Amino acid sequence: MEFGIVGLGRMGGNMARRLARQGIKIAVMNRTFDVTEALVKETGHTACVNYPSLVAALEAPRIVWLMLPAGEATETALSTVLPLLSPGDLIVDGANAHYKDDMPHAAHCAQFGVEFVDAGVSGGVWGMENGYCIMFGGSDAAAARLQPYLQALAPTPTSGWLHTGPVGSGHYVKMVHNGIEYGMMQAFAEGFALMQDKSGFNLDLAAISELWRHGSVVRSWLLDLSAEFLAEDQTLAAIQPFVTDSGEGRWTALAAVEQGIPAPVMTLALAMRFATQGKNDYAAKLLAKMRQGFGGHAVKEH
Repeated sequence: MEFGIVGLGRMGGNMARRLARQGIKIAVMNRTFDVTEALVKETGHTACVNYPSLVAALEAPRIVWLMLPAGEATETALSTVLPLLSPGDLIVDGANAHYKDDMPHAAHCAQFGVEFVDAGVSGGVWGMENGYCIMFGGSDAAAARLQPYLQALAPTPTSGWLHTGPVGSGHYVKMVHNGIEYGMMQAFAEGFALMQDKSGFNLDLAAISELWRHGSVVRSWLLDLSAEFLAEDQTLAAIQPFVTDSGEGRWTALAAVEQGIPAPVMTLALAMRFATQGKNDYAAKLLAKMRQGFGGHAVKEH
């Protein structure tokens, strides 16, 4: 056994489950050990209570796949596990990390003789059943070592995984992927909002979303998901109009500015998420007061 996963949240835990279904036994570790124990009872993997026990459970050359939040958690993991590893071992950062952090991480790992791979993982909570889309950057040798695990994690052995290039390229491609995702989601949201608001037609959004799934040029997994929940509830009255944003959407917008590439759809989709978070409220109040000032228009007060 040479492969271990650190971080057994929604993505890491389900990746471990998918590997178990493929007959691949690995070592697993989580900050909270009861999560590790529960997963091991389910999968038959090897439970590790800390990094020394994880390293001891794996045969060299080892592969340690980190599925931790980007930033402090990943930095702490790297600084803790690297002194315990041996030259020839491999670390994979599967978090939604910024691609600019990957090159310094790779250089730091190299000081210990350890290779570094950055992996962008897409698939969400459905990845365990449907497989994950994995885009990763690193050396050809590292790609060859990872191939059996990527084939097991992906939808099929020959699709859903790609060696995108050198270190940093995997997270860069995943960042752009998430920016595109923002734009697609925003377009669907605006289109359905238009139809929901249209008087006189009494449009059945569930029927329309189901229609579009078949033969339409906008058919997609996002549309499939929308059709499923619209079939149950078209009003969404119990849902608050609040949408969080991940770091990747912001990074994509910043990359567009840095590279001088126009990306208005992705950038505006990000701005719309800010608006749902109440960050447009003060600006809207100012607009109302200016309109009152020059035109005498009434303002709504609490």
